[in-house]
Amino acid sequence: MAIKIINTVLILFAVFMGIKQGWAMLAGKAAMLEMFGKWQLGKTSVAVLGAITLIGSVLVLFPKTFLWGNFIMAATILFIIVLHLSTKDLKGVAIELPFFLLSWVIIYLQHPLYAR
Repeated sequence: MAIKIINTVLILFAVFMGIKQGWAMLAGKAAMLEMFGKWQLGKTSVAVLGAITLIGSVLVLFPKTFLWGNFIMAATILFIIVLHLSTKDLKGVAIELPFFLLSWVIIYLQHPLYAR
């Protein structure tokens, strides 16, 4: 039972962060455009990435789409990690890595409402 509670908290945190960052990208916040601008990604590319992040975050909430949502979130985070590595920004990688690993921990623990 404690594992389900911990996993629920982790899922809610991941969804909150995904929605927060996805919305910031979709809305074209200056900080997001600046960060992605150093990799020559324009406002449209950032908005598309934000929409994909938002979709992945919402999919995590439902047991039937839980796995797909986590894979989408992990893929977007991995994409950002690769962009950081392309400019040798290890601090950026260190910031993104826990969120990438969080997706895999959540997948391992499975959805708390999933009937086993």
